[in-house]
Amino acid sequence: MNHLRNQILLLRVRSSSTSLSPLSPLHRLFSSSTAAASIAAEPFAVEDYLVTTCGLTGDQARKAAKTLSRLRSPSKPDAAVAFLSGLGLSRSGIAAAVAADPRLLCADVEKNLAKRVAELGELGISRSQVARLIPLARQSFRSSSLATNLGFWLPVLGSFENVLMALKANGAILGSDVEKVVKPNLALLQQCGIHVCDFPHTRLPTVLCRPPNHVQEAVARIGEFGVPQYSPVFRNALVPFAYQNKEKLAAKIGVLEMFGWSEDDLSMTMRKGPVVMNMSVERLRKNVEFLTRDVKLETRYIARRPIMISYSLERRLLPRHRLLRFLSAKGLLDGELDFYSAVALTEKKFLDKFVHSCKCSIADPANAYASSFVGDVL
Repeated sequence: MNHLRNQILLLRVRSSSTSLSPLSPLHRLFSSSTAAASIAAEPFAVEDYLVTTCGLTGDQARKAAKTLSRLRSPSKPDAAVAFLSGLGLSRSGIAAAVAADPRLLCADVEKNLAKRVAELGELGISRSQVARLIPLARQSFRSSSLATNLGFWLPVLGSFENVLMALKANGAILGSDVEKVVKPNLALLQQCGIHVCDFPHTRLPTVLCRPPNHVQEAVARIGEFGVPQYSPVFRNALVPFAYQNKEKLAAKIGVLEMFGWSEDDLSMTMRKGPVVMNMSVERLRKNVEFLTRDVKLETRYIARRPIMISYSLERRLLPRHRLLRFLSAKGLLDGELDFYSAVALTEKKFLDKFVHSCKCSIADPANAYASSFVGDVL
């Protein structure tokens, strides 16, 4: 808004100066100096500019403004916004790009932004594709290594669309050092008999962009659990094991050991469902404690079905357990129930089997199940 007011003021001053006698060059000089002084007197309001011109929300603008604290003029931001608009970015697209990389507004259009677009054009990337790339690439778009890195990832991930999807999952992939990080990791995977096509394109960069020593340690650690390198489970385990540091992984394994997991149980869990290593330490502890102490399942039973640990405690494990207890107390369960078989069902199948087809009044089991979500004790 300050910028707009300054521009209006400057126009008014210029209009006044031209309406007066042309015999006074000194007056024109004085008017110009007055306008310039007025502009200089009022500092450039970065937050206002980010909201009114770039379309950021108030919270986004406050956060971005911290990065742009040294910005004193709208000249560079105006040029950058005009350039982005010329590429085809909508107002929301410009807002997303600036929120992801506020320094984009300070980039030199000719020496940086236009140069990056030209380099991508040599890779066969159209201007409309560049417009989709910018908000996801973040600060990597301003890097001189952008075209080189993108040129590497395109054949690895298979297509430009796959690159965009990978960027949504991991916005830092275009900034990773291809020679020192990505290629050594890729070579290690190939030594393990793993090909890039074996990985979902959204998960592959998570492994390839980690420090090579982390990936090497992950491969060794997974091997200690007896997971064959050529198995799909090994690939699934690589993501949590490579992404997390030793301390986090040790803490999670420590939770399982605290509840009586033996080395054999741990190996079974890793072979059957390494997805549990993606859980937070606290969530893992709560779920294992519930299955062990409340449902009273044996450790070996859980270790053979680790996917059960990853289910939501509040929306799946707890309410289904309470309903099954209710039905058992009413004598409405036929034979011995396998808990995993019950919690593994989809919500619709579970309701059809244990609520809708119940021999007693539907209200009883339905109310019992619903009450579990609000914390009532059956």
